[in-house]
Parts: sequence; C-alpha cells; structure tokens
Amino acid sequence: MTFNIVCMSGDGIGPEIIAEAKRVLNKVAEKYGHSITYKNILIGGASIDVYGEPLTDEAIEIAKTSDAVLLGSIGGNAAISPWYRIAPELRPEAGLLKLRKSLNLFANLRSAYLYEELQEACPLRENVISDGFDMVIVRELTGGLYFGERSTKEMNGMITATDTLSYNEKEIRRIAVKGFETAMKRKKKVTSVDKVNVLDSSRLWRKVVEEVAMDYPEVTLEHMIVDNCAMQLIKNPKQFDVILTENMFGDILSDEASMITGSIGMLPSASLNDTKFGVYEPSGGSAPDIAGKGIANPIATILSAAMMLRYSFGLEKESKAVEAAVKQILKEGYRTVDIMPQDKSRCRFLKQVGTEDMGRSITEYI
Repeated sequence: MTFNIVCMSGDGIGPEIIAEAKRVLNKVAEKYGHSITYKNILIGGASIDVYGEPLTDEAIEIAKTSDAVLLGSIGGNAAISPWYRIAPELRPEAGLLKLRKSLNLFANLRSAYLYEELQEACPLRENVISDGFDMVIVRELTGGLYFGERSTKEMNGMITATDTLSYNEKEIRRIAVKGFETAMKRKKKVTSVDKVNVLDSSRLWRKVVEEVAMDYPEVTLEHMIVDNCAMQLIKNPKQFDVILTENMFGDILSDEASMITGSIGMLPSASLNDTKFGVYEPSGGSAPDIAGKGIANPIATILSAAMMLRYSFGLEKESKAVEAAVKQILKEGYRTVDIMPQDKSRCRFLKQVGTEDMGRSITEYI
C-alpha cells in the first residue's frame, strides 16, 4: 500500500521529533511492504517567518489531498518571540486552530497510559498508581470557547475582553458518538465531563450525551463536574476508561493526564474528522528552551504515528508493532531526560539517551 503523508514540523523541537517519527514509519513501510511519500509544509512561527501568516490557504489545500498529517509542534517563547508581538489571529497557534477548522477535525483522541517501566517517573504515590491506568480522553475540537466570537473593546470607560462559549446539539452529538464508539472497543465506560451546575452549554451537553447513551446500552455512562474530574485524575486515575468532554476542559485535563504518565512527552494524539483522515501530533508544546539540544522525547510523536497507522490507514498489526517497540525499549531501560527518575539511586540501571538515539533504538526493535 502507498500512503501520502503531509509533515508539518512546525517550531521548537518539532523538526527533531518529526524526524524520529518518520524514521519509525519508514522502517514499518520497509518491513511490511508499504510505500510512504512525504510532503513538507510550514505551519506556526516557521510559516510566519516565510509567508507572514501561521498557515496558508495553499497549505490547507495540500493537506486535504494527503492521506494524513503528521504534526510536530507550534509556537515559541511568548515573552521574547516576535511572533507574539503581532495580531492574535496571525500568531503561531492561530495556524493550529485554522488547521482544525478547515479540515473539520472535530474529535481529538489522547491516550494516557502508564507504562509499568515508568511508574518511578509518575509524580503520584506508588499506592495510587500501583495497578497502572489506561484511559482515552475524547475531546471536542472545533467548537466551544476557542472558536466562539471574541472581542476586546472599551465599554463604559474600561477595556473589556469577551470570549463566547457556544455549542449546538449537532456538535455535541457527533463527539459523543465518537466517545461511545471508542468505549465499545475498550472497557465500555464513558465519563462525560461538564460544568452543568453553572453553564447552559454544559446542560445541553449532558442532555445530548444522555440521548446518545441510549444507543449504547453496553456502555456505562457517568457524569462528572470538571473540577471533580481534575481531582479524581490525581486521586484515582485508574477509575477512568473514556473521558468525554468539550474543547477547553479537554485541553486542560489531557495535559494533566499527560503528566501523570511520567511526562507530557509520552502522550500521543489523533485529531479526526468524519472520514479516515486525521492529524497526528504529540500533546506537548514546542519546548523552545530545549530546541536544538537533541534531548526532546520523541515517543509521543512516534506513538502518534502508530495512531495514524491504526486510524487513518487501518494497519492494526503495524500500529501494534510500533507500540510494542516503545514498550520494549522502555523495558530495556532507555530514557530521555524527562522520564529519568528524580531519585538518582533508581537511575543505576537506566540509559539516558537523546532524541535520535531513542528514535533509532525504537526503530531497530521493530
């Protein structure tokens, strides 16, 4: 089979981690008899430097003709970068929002799994995570606060900023279906997260989710207020299977979930539309402070590539081969600096490696 992948390396550590994901994909193609072609496209600050905007319309059209997009990272240091001294709609992150909206990427799936080998890197107590945890956060990605009307203007002699949170029942229904379908392939439990005690949008969210749940009688549905969910992720993460939630809540909760896996560099994600097309990216940021140092963790990007093999290409065997390689390399003690234990006495039998060595080790095991 032949696949056409658009690569958007982006900013910061993006080019480094994308290079290792491509290394892995090339090995998969070689071993299993596939062919992959890549097309490189600028996004974020890299695109601003060349085109004056974070994502061009031409880039969007090229992405639409591909089978999937592999995305690195976007943005820089907001305190010093010239990218953040321009209008908000022209800043790096605006390119990511444009990509999601233009490609109708309404569903974001982020897997949070604690490898047994990384329990020492988890900040939670051993008695909390002794049995590990394995969850997927299904986040609505093209609605809500991030895409609502916004303004900053003077009102009654005072500068006032307004952001609008809006959802309609169609937007909620389609992400709810995605959440329940995901749960059907797992442990058949959905935790729907909202703020129903305050927000009208959450009251509609809960109503529609309950309607969708009727079509999935095998799935257990529970509702949870977002602040309680944030606490429960720390108190007892293994209680969760599929967390279903709206855009901003999902953004925050998935970052929290990533840290209890040991590092945000371990959390892959898939952003999907209603076809097999998707954008695959690590959940972490551009990390400009370590860009170019060769120490970034490429595992989240490599696991995102594994999600691409599964969701966009339908290659379950190949996807599992990548995931097994990651697990084996961790078992053998390979660690990037972010997942090395803080307790130096535990580091005796571990091997700290850089970005390239981690990618190469995983590739060699496939």
